[in-house]
Amino acid sequence: MYSNLSNPIIEKSFAIIDNIIGKHDLSDAEYNIVRRIIHTTADFDFLHRLQCSSSVIKSSIELLKAKTPIITDVSMIKEGIRNMVAKTHENEIIVAVKQVKEAKLGQTLTETGLIQCCEKYPTAIYVIGNAPTALIALCKQYEAKKINPSLVIGAPVGFVSVLESKEYLAKLDIPQIQIIGHKGGSTVASAIVNALLVMSMKENFLP
Repeated sequence: MYSNLSNPIIEKSFAIIDNIIGKHDLSDAEYNIVRRIIHTTADFDFLHRLQCSSSVIKSSIELLKAKTPIITDVSMIKEGIRNMVAKTHENEIIVAVKQVKEAKLGQTLTETGLIQCCEKYPTAIYVIGNAPTALIALCKQYEAKKINPSLVIGAPVGFVSVLESKEYLAKLDIPQIQIIGHKGGSTVASAIVNALLVMSMKENFLP
């Protein structure tokens, strides 16, 4: 089954990345995530930017196997993961920004859509790779005890409210995987999900 999730070019790229990186301090599971991000971005700085809460990779794999719905902030993440999802556990994927046509007063469209998703899917997997406003809204929903997400992947990119959103998430007792600093993006968030999906299909893999 794993052979259907890779190809010779990806494996050759991984071998090149392994050779460049050499020794590192990450666990095998963490490195699987980082290597896929680097393969996607060609940016080796991500070797130092992954931050995971305790045992989150193991629990994330189990969530995916259980077909937990995946909420993304933007469509690009759905496009980045849908093929891998289709080849593995066929989780439902919902794009927050597509759930509404107009933003509520004082909110971005993505933020409004994200809050609506929180109402419908309070225990889903949330993947934020673009909009820090959506991540902040998600954190506020959690603090208000309106949701209890199974996993949050926090990887918004940019400069406005990005650091604040990630610092907010880090303070909360939510199972989380995030990219620290200004870097991130939809392709990075997609790479994290895809790495988790691939690991979920490997026999005898122990994160």
